[in-house]
Amino acid sequence: GKSQAALDKAGRKGPKAFVATGQALDGEMKARIERHRATRAADWSTAEVPRSLTNWFRSEGSQYRTIVVDCLTLWVSNVCGPRIVGKDLTNTVDELVQAIRRTPARVVLVSNELGFGLVPMSRAARAFRDLAGRVNQQFAAAADDVYVVIAGQLLRVK
Repeated sequence: GKSQAALDKAGRKGPKAFVATGQALDGEMKARIERHRATRAADWSTAEVPRSLTNWFRSEGSQYRTIVVDCLTLWVSNVCGPRIVGKDLTNTVDELVQAIRRTPARVVLVSNELGFGLVPMSRAARAFRDLAGRVNQQFAAAADDVYVVIAGQLLRVK
């Protein structure tokens, strides 16, 4: 529901870019990516950018009027790799926010709210949940609008 809500919220002004951070590292993820790709209209350009979002926005962002980035949670995972404990992405997120602000496009970011679930049992999983939460807070503070999608329904938070 989040990805479709983001596409709907992004609007129809073109040219449009869908910036995917997911990587087809296994069969399940490859199938998930293909399902997502099949739901987008043909007028969406797709850029696969697992880590270098700031560089992509700096070099490509000005070419588009509408950009959807899906998703920040995977981006955090890709940037940090397996060693998540003790990571701080504050400066990295600041740089990305500044690159997005320099882009004339309407930008819609998709992320997961991991804090709605159970507290993970492992230290690494708790560290990832906490880091993703801090990243979400930082983007939400910088955003004009913030929505949460629950049961396919878009609810405005900010």
